[in-house]
Amino acid sequence: MSERIPNLAALEAWRASLQAAHDANRKAIAICAGTGCKAYGSDKLAEAFRKGVAERGLDVDVRATGCHGFCERGPLVVIYPSMIFYQEVGRKNLAKDVAEILDQTVAAAPGAEQIVPRLQYKTPAGEAVVHERDVPFYKHQNRLILSFNGKIDPESLADYVRNGGYRALGKALGSMTPEQVLAEVEASGLRGRGGAGFPTGRKWRFTRTADAPRVDGRPMKYVVCNADEGDPGAFMDRSVLEGNPHGVLEGLLLGAYAIGAREGYVYVRNEYPLAVQRLTKAIADARAAGLLGDDILGTGFAFDLHVTRGAGAFVCGEETALIGSVEGNKGQPRFRPPYPAVSGLWGCPTNINNVETWVNVPLIVDRGAAWFAGIGTAGSKGTKIFSLVGKVNHTGLVEVPMGASLRHIVEHIGGGIKDGRAFKAVQTGGPSGGCLPESMLDLEVDFDTLTAAGSMMGSGGMIVMDDRTCMVDVARYFIDFLIQESCGKCTPCRDGLIQMGHLMHDLVEGRGTHATLDRLEALAPVVRDASLCALGQTAPNPVLSTLKYFRHEYLAHIDDKQCPAGVCKALITYRITDRCTGCTICAVQCPEKVITGEKKALHLIDEARCTRCGVCHSVCTFDAIDILPGR
Repeated sequence: MSERIPNLAALEAWRASLQAAHDANRKAIAICAGTGCKAYGSDKLAEAFRKGVAERGLDVDVRATGCHGFCERGPLVVIYPSMIFYQEVGRKNLAKDVAEILDQTVAAAPGAEQIVPRLQYKTPAGEAVVHERDVPFYKHQNRLILSFNGKIDPESLADYVRNGGYRALGKALGSMTPEQVLAEVEASGLRGRGGAGFPTGRKWRFTRTADAPRVDGRPMKYVVCNADEGDPGAFMDRSVLEGNPHGVLEGLLLGAYAIGAREGYVYVRNEYPLAVQRLTKAIADARAAGLLGDDILGTGFAFDLHVTRGAGAFVCGEETALIGSVEGNKGQPRFRPPYPAVSGLWGCPTNINNVETWVNVPLIVDRGAAWFAGIGTAGSKGTKIFSLVGKVNHTGLVEVPMGASLRHIVEHIGGGIKDGRAFKAVQTGGPSGGCLPESMLDLEVDFDTLTAAGSMMGSGGMIVMDDRTCMVDVARYFIDFLIQESCGKCTPCRDGLIQMGHLMHDLVEGRGTHATLDRLEALAPVVRDASLCALGQTAPNPVLSTLKYFRHEYLAHIDDKQCPAGVCKALITYRITDRCTGCTICAVQCPEKVITGEKKALHLIDEARCTRCGVCHSVCTFDAIDILPGR
């Protein structure tokens, strides 16, 4: 809409006109334009489809959408309304793929479409799948939050409104008091999706009832969207911002109305340029349409929003560190109390939730608290988005009801472990999460169950590991990461993590003893219990959970000086077997030139000079190089 929407009736009239003008049977080509598919060239793919449609004179909409979720198979293309699904389009031959899809599928009459077989998804059993809904990756999900991703153009306000966007805002401003909106969120059981899972409605109420300085006769309060998603392997919030920015804005508007805030911020890391671009456009479009600013929709409600880019510090995902960064200070946690709900941005009451929490709010207000509370478990309501990555066949963005089992996510949605390997562990909750073994695959995924098992929900990162993973080295990796990301303000985190890092390196480098384990187990609880913020308080989780569930691997590193998974360089040996054909590729590729042998003859590795970089093992096409535990 190019002009300001004056009132609630005008918003609904515009929605009705958009829906009336939309032909549900008109064909459309939806192309994933999330960051992953863009890296595969989906921008060029979309342009090729637009050009091909114009050349053929087809009455077809070509739509670049947000992330469809099945990231490893991108670029992804879905043909509406039949929902024919194509994968890896344009990876090998863009022109040919586009031409065949247009000529065989798009140009055909409804019901007479022909399928391009080489672009179909095939199950592990070799069965070709035609429709998106039948792809196992999608079939076993419940995509509520992600329902807009893949459906709408994220840069189109009209697309969002036509599909029901800002209907919840109209309902709240037209027929609900701020207290009623807050009560609806409380009754829904929504818990914050960014970490510890604090009840969202309770958090809102703290901010609503807090005393606030007055500006122009009105209390000054803030709402903040935390989009500083720093977990390795996590991209849930980024994908929601990229695919449905108006959904996040609507959630913030509803929160501001319920809490009594007049201004808000979205704190998004600078490494998310596409999310920043689409969010910035959404804010500008909403402001121009009268959905942000003064007298929103003629109701007298006023609220405006700003974008602040973070520099990528992991600790700024913590609320008080984020506040310091927004204020222009160093991102360091503050002592609490007072909590941000009482004294946050510039000393004013401030409510902070992450992207996924905010985007749930319009669904709750629109469909009702009882509907939302009917999904999930007794203590964890609704659905949860996970970024499923690691040694699993199908990686990407997954949304399931709270209470779905780890097995359901890993095996049914993720398609099991790559290369037929054995499952070893899954880490939930990012760098500060725990690693859970195969015996816990049937564990229900919700806030309380994961915490009781020694892990956490976190923002939703989920890393799957196979039998080639060394759990001691995994714990070492995350401690090293957190050492670098610690702000250094408090001694337990700053110095405690460094000492834990030294102990972990002793273990993976062959210097570990039983005394090393004793010191590690004594130090980890101190770091957990005495650190100032959640970074330090949860940092020992990878160590404590791997010690609990994979202690035998620690003991192998100590007693046998072996790494059973063949990962830790100081505790393994590379050896060429009689499967060697003498192709010489390992000798050519070896950076240290420690492999010798004649062509077509068995080669040898000088183990004394070998740095165990693994290049020879990775380039050998005959599986002739074994990794042996011990030195």
